[in-house]
Amino acid sequence: MNMKQDPARAYQSTDAYSGVMYADPHALITQMFDGAMTRIAQARGAIERKDVAAKGELISHAINIIGSLEACLDYEKGGDIARNLGGLYEYMILTLTRANMDDDRDRLDEVIRLLLDIKAAWTQIGEQKQAASAAQPAQKLSLQAG
Repeated sequence: MNMKQDPARAYQSTDAYSGVMYADPHALITQMFDGAMTRIAQARGAIERKDVAAKGELISHAINIIGSLEACLDYEKGGDIARNLGGLYEYMILTLTRANMDDDRDRLDEVIRLLLDIKAAWTQIGEQKQAASAAQPAQKLSLQAG
């Protein structure tokens, strides 16, 4: 079915494209976490349905997303944190590969838990940056008034 025949699919595609085009870099990383977790959850369902082709495709997509997250790391500026995250992303990729080979839902769940933990920390960093940015104009105004 093409997009001309399925307006809902066309809308979803446009919505996803718009989200990427207008998102700040922090939000894009958050969307990548969400995308990887969605694909892994869908792969879990494919295992339960014994849909081997869908399982492989979904896990492969999740692996690609996690590989992209790893590629975003700045090892020079990020130091030990970037190296630790890089190792964790590599572990997730290996775990997803094994889950794909063995139809192992527990391994899929493990990767989702790891992604949730990293996403929570990433979200907290974003909130702290926003609070700091909001405080800067207020500080400038108080300095100018004084």
